[in-house]
Amino acid sequence: MSGPRVNSFFLGNSSGVNFSIILSPRDEETGKLQLANCSGSKRAGDWNLDVTPGMNTSKVTVSLTRTLELCLPNATECCPSPLCLVETLQVLACRDSVLLAQLLIQAEIFANSSFPGNVSENATIIPNQAFKPLGSCPCNLTAGACDVRCCCDLECTPDLQQLFSGSCFTGVFGGDVNPPFDQLCSSQSMEFTPEWFFFLCIQSSLDNTPFLGYFYHGSISTPKVPSFKIPLQTSPGKPFTGYREGDPIITEEDDYFTVPQQSLVGQCVGNAPVAYLHNFDVKCLTNLESYKDGLPHDVRINTGTADFIQQNVVYRTISDRGKFITESESLHAAEVLCQNVTFAEHYKFIWKDKNIEQVNVTVFRGSLCDGEILTQRFTVEFLSLKSADGEEPLETPGYQAGKPVRAANMNASDPLGSLNIWQPADRGLCASATYRPVLFGVDSYSGCILEVDINEDCSLLRGNVTEKLNALIQATHIGKRDNSSYSDLNDWVEIIRLDPFSSNVSTGGLKGICPDIPANLNIRIIFAKVGAVQGIPQQQILAVQISYSTVLWQFQCGLGCKNTVSFLPITASVQFIEVPAQPPIPVTRYQKIYAEFDCNQNEVCWPQLLYPLTRFYTGEPYSQCLAKGLLLAFLVLLAAIMNNPWFSKLWKR
Repeated sequence: MSGPRVNSFFLGNSSGVNFSIILSPRDEETGKLQLANCSGSKRAGDWNLDVTPGMNTSKVTVSLTRTLELCLPNATECCPSPLCLVETLQVLACRDSVLLAQLLIQAEIFANSSFPGNVSENATIIPNQAFKPLGSCPCNLTAGACDVRCCCDLECTPDLQQLFSGSCFTGVFGGDVNPPFDQLCSSQSMEFTPEWFFFLCIQSSLDNTPFLGYFYHGSISTPKVPSFKIPLQTSPGKPFTGYREGDPIITEEDDYFTVPQQSLVGQCVGNAPVAYLHNFDVKCLTNLESYKDGLPHDVRINTGTADFIQQNVVYRTISDRGKFITESESLHAAEVLCQNVTFAEHYKFIWKDKNIEQVNVTVFRGSLCDGEILTQRFTVEFLSLKSADGEEPLETPGYQAGKPVRAANMNASDPLGSLNIWQPADRGLCASATYRPVLFGVDSYSGCILEVDINEDCSLLRGNVTEKLNALIQATHIGKRDNSSYSDLNDWVEIIRLDPFSSNVSTGGLKGICPDIPANLNIRIIFAKVGAVQGIPQQQILAVQISYSTVLWQFQCGLGCKNTVSFLPITASVQFIEVPAQPPIPVTRYQKIYAEFDCNQNEVCWPQLLYPLTRFYTGEPYSQCLAKGLLLAFLVLLAAIMNNPWFSKLWKR
């Protein structure tokens, strides 16, 4: 640690656990750590130990109680040198005099570099930066103290400079305010110096350098704050032509119509635009302190033809709050503050062709109190006008992005299968991990942690890991389309399984080492766009391959090697690969020969050798180009004649 405070966490139940801190647990003669004992306290020297207990995690804080100011003359309880403190600490967690966990801390703390002296009120004359360097050491930013990595700072002592001598700031910021530039005759920075360089180079003083005024800015630009407000997708005299799949829905105020959605990192974004014909169902965690209302429901929506419709909103009250409240802290009844908030919002967009015909919204509201965590749910569903009227809905057989991939187990009486990846929970252990389905078009990467004993048999470990990975794939076939029928085997593709590689390497009876552990599951899904229905692309799965990647598991020895359980991370990755629906046409021999003379595919373009003499060259009049070309040809012919031996004999005669 390099600061006066450091935090760590103790995982597990801390009931009955005694935490203590020991100062300098290293033997001065041998240099080894002293044997840990559980008789310490929560204070050692200038260090305090604070523990904040939790449900399954306790926060452990180690803090320094002394000052870190440099010593003034005749002062005590301060730092005599810039390197103020170098000590070794050990934090212990014991239950009934039995050591459960220990943490080793090496503290190297420097004194505060704040300027303690008086600030002069004399105004500093700052030169014009456009004509004179502002200073000889731009990285010297702190007055009266040493700036780290600033080797030109005169306030840095030699001892301090040794700490960062190998990583000093370079260039103008590091103090080289007048570096030699490439145009100087004395400069050797150019790797390849042309022959004419010494005729055109510059003899000048370094004071007259192009780097002068490098930090000078002549004007101040006002930053532009990005906004979701956009111009309406129309132009004067041209009506709005309707939405296409994926287009953001526009409101009457020319803004995006937004509903909270999950980002790529899993967090909820409150002002995410709703895309046309893209359904979603998301859940967002919030509490009373961070709760914010979304877009008002009286906002009118652009139908796609420059007309606007009002949302049909129905409000309902939540009767069972237990489905939405995931955690509650124990607070006194008199201290609880409650507020009526939105628990869920369900949007149904009725569409026809490229237009929105109707928007129905169902809002569920309830009471949220302080100390409770609310799981909000937001759903958006697009229904065709025929489906909403009870008629036969438009059939879109292909997969759409974000839809679950259909799986089937053709070897079972019930063919319903599943293709999942992990959804880690709690400590990320495989024992507590849940599953979530593989979504079409979404590359995923998940995993969990498997606890392994030091005496674990390698064969049993391989079997256990393989069983965990195979539990994700309860299927033998994957549906080609979203509407694949279980009764038609042609609607499904068989999963290609590649067994894990085994090298049969023997460990020689060593404990804690197991080679060829199939710890990584790779799922590759090949798909193609096979057509479109009313402008909606239809995508179809062509093949699915499952393979394993093996690793060498080795027991990780902790501090003191007193633990007998190590961890093995196992992962599962899903990759979607798009290929053309039809194989590309083979290249003919004529195309291969023609490609050698294609100027767009080759750096050397022989057809353009006489380009200035063709009609395509427009840099000069054609008559001048022709005259210059004939003159050039005459000179070439004359040179060829004069180099002939018989011409020299004729010239001598």
